[in-house]
Amino acid sequence: MKELLEDIARWRTAGKQVALARVVGTDGSGPRDPGAAMAVNEDSEVIGSVSGGCVEGAVLTEGLKVLERGIPRLVTYGIADDDAFAVGLTCGGTIHIFVDDFNDEIDLAISEALRRDEPAALATIIEGPGAGAKLLVRPDRDPIGTLGNADLDRVVIRDALGELEAGRTGTRNYGVHGEARREEGVKVFIESFALPPKMIIFGAIDFTAALARLARLLGYHVTVCDARPVFATKKRFPMANEVVNEWPDRYLAVVGKELGPRDAVCVLTHDPKFDVPAIMAAVETKAGYLGVMGSRRTHDQRLKRLEEAGLDEAGFARMMSPIGLDLGARTPEETAVSICAEIIASRTGRHAPSLRETEGPLHTR
Repeated sequence: MKELLEDIARWRTAGKQVALARVVGTDGSGPRDPGAAMAVNEDSEVIGSVSGGCVEGAVLTEGLKVLERGIPRLVTYGIADDDAFAVGLTCGGTIHIFVDDFNDEIDLAISEALRRDEPAALATIIEGPGAGAKLLVRPDRDPIGTLGNADLDRVVIRDALGELEAGRTGTRNYGVHGEARREEGVKVFIESFALPPKMIIFGAIDFTAALARLARLLGYHVTVCDARPVFATKKRFPMANEVVNEWPDRYLAVVGKELGPRDAVCVLTHDPKFDVPAIMAAVETKAGYLGVMGSRRTHDQRLKRLEEAGLDEAGFARMMSPIGLDLGARTPEETAVSICAEIIASRTGRHAPSLRETEGPLHTR
């Protein structure tokens, strides 16, 4: 939704009413994930996409109906639907799209929060009594709106804050008073707008520049940290959000408590006085990924030093070393792809061959 805000604001300034269509669920191989959005104004102008072009024409029609009648709609398209088939929804899946107006106080509040890059979650009843009711939830701030029942609001606020912390978007089922799922209940779509995940890269080397560049493309807030000010400069790493001159363990002592399951720590140094303290500090955080660069021989030597430093079995299990998937990468750019691919696989729970799980030379001739 965030990428649509500028055009939506322009439409509103011109006095035009806006309908918003969001993917709220998929079955099988849906073309877009939940949260993908498309906006329609009363003049049939369209921005965004909910299916990559497959059902946008039909969704435009639904959006105009919502603006005309003021009644939100939950619509479903699958490979067997005439509208979907006619435009080639060949993924074989089914997508569920909720269409409602986007013109009230809560919509303005979520727009403002996203412009300021504030974390927020928007809960919307998409099926059942009160369909279309919205509740905006933000950490350490009072919620805005209601889903129609104080007990339901309380339970959804709790769940929305949990989903926001994890950066998840999805649908939950409740009783009309917030009870556990019942036949006669409501379906609530909770859309999380979390802050960007963080990637901290220790070591100001050429591989760092390539990794920082790709991580920014993937949406990470990237920090490059190195204790050597002559190497760690913004001029050398303009693609990083931050460049910090500090020892790794001292830096993590300050920011480590802020790291969570969506965040990554990548240790690209090859000097024990840098990488051992960095690893020892990183395993104390809740970062979801800890990767450490080095050859097989460097890795074996590092393991001995870490054992001497007191790293326990759980700490060794968290460390992905050698870093990256076994893609045969050689250049800094290829290595960055290998590292980011491993981070994605780790986050999604997919098994992919990590270098840690293989033997032999890292590179083949």
